Amino acid sequence: MLSILYYIFTVIHTTVWCVVSVLALAVTYPFDKSRRWVHELSRYMTWVFFGMPPCLKRTIDGLENIDRRKPYVMVLNHTSGVDIIAAYKVPLNFRWVSKREVFRLPFFGPMLLVHGDIPIERGNAAAAMAKVIRDGKLWLSRGASVAIFPEGTRSKDGEIHRFKMGAFNLAKEADVDILPVVMTGTGATFKGWRMNWSNRIAIRVLPPVSAERVAASDVKTLAEEVRVNMIEALAALRAEVAEEERSRGRRNA
Repeated sequence: MLSILYYIFTVIHTTVWCVVSVLALAVTYPFDKSRRWVHELSRYMTWVFFGMPPCLKRTIDGLENIDRRKPYVMVLNHTSGVDIIAAYKVPLNFRWVSKREVFRLPFFGPMLLVHGDIPIERGNAAAAMAKVIRDGKLWLSRGASVAIFPEGTRSKDGEIHRFKMGAFNLAKEADVDILPVVMTGTGATFKGWRMNWSNRIAIRVLPPVSAERVAASDVKTLAEEVRVNMIEALAALRAEVAEEERSRGRRNA
């Protein structure tokens, strides 16, 4: 029953903030081409989603690796639909690259459109790559980062698999840093259709790969190096979360 009430609240809250975001976009568009104000409204909306349940936690570390004055191509592992809203904990103004089907979802899809996110057709690799490069470079030139799941789809087993080259080609063509981010716990936010009220989502921001190194590296080699680093960081993050949970259990015993 509590989960149903929470879903109803989420639908109402998302609808209200979608309307507020449209109004904010209309007011700020002439002087805010990066849509920073619209993005901040989206960040607030996700803060409410994770902040209202008292035991639902979303933590982040590695913020010292972010220079908020510059845009990045941000690459993240992908295990759940919750990844998108969880990642708004990262304190950057960014646009998502996502499959077009997500933009057709009720309530959530319109928010992505207002936010300025980049829809792609996954069935046409060449067209998808061209759109990522074209639209991604536009947003980066406006000072906004671009967030991409380089695996191209959700991981069914929670591990990080082969990367596609779109994010790395974009970073090379736009001459910007790559910012790797790993997340764990998003897939456990729901137990079936019910909310997991005691879930914890942990996010870690890794050191960026400089634009100079991106420019000097082969794209496939660079993608594999970033993938290996993210695999190691995700394993370390999971181990730390598990140890914290064991320690908490011992204290409560």
